[in-house]
Amino acid sequence: MKPELKDKIKTIRHDYTKHQLLEENIDKNPLIQFGTWLHEAFENGDEMANAFSLSTVDKDNYPTSRIVLLRDVSNGCFTFFTNYDSHKGQEMKQNNKVSMLFFWKELQRQVRISGEVEFLPEIDSDEYFKSRPRESQLAALASSQSQIISNRSELEAKFIEITNLYKNKEVPKPKHWGGYSLKAHKIEFWQGRESRLHDRIQYTFINNEWKIERLSP
Repeated sequence: MKPELKDKIKTIRHDYTKHQLLEENIDKNPLIQFGTWLHEAFENGDEMANAFSLSTVDKDNYPTSRIVLLRDVSNGCFTFFTNYDSHKGQEMKQNNKVSMLFFWKELQRQVRISGEVEFLPEIDSDEYFKSRPRESQLAALASSQSQIISNRSELEAKFIEITNLYKNKEVPKPKHWGGYSLKAHKIEFWQGRESRLHDRIQYTFINNEWKIERLSP
């Protein structure tokens, strides 16, 4: 690492002064509170506000993370889609306890969500797959996600093959592709504040209701 970059990451500082998070201003239901913050992130110009870091645990108990897109929040669950045979798909198969992390830089906010995932009903995955752009549908068939390939040309050749195969035809949803829903048991809202005295409000689902607590920053 270059010396000037080392110095930069050691000394760069930001203060957080835009918003506050107080108990009297939050919703008792964290999913409604999440919806409010997500809406505000989009309204603030963040076109990728639904992007989050999904963390899973592999077979050797190492945590792994990647960016995924949230596609729905309903019935108490957070929904996303992926290839079941991907690294994350295989890891969720052997351990369905996962976490989500949303970060909205301009609003100086983050949300951490912990819970368990389960497969969406096939009919829901089919419906969403049909709503995707055709190129994305074709790519889902062409890519053996997370598998080692020799080069980029191999992937592009497979995409052309699949494109020709389904020319003027409906693209079927692969059996190895579909949705997950995460049922949250803990959700933490973080709002940056001055002097690193950040606001942290945690919701924990206990005895069929949400318990709200403030955490020290």
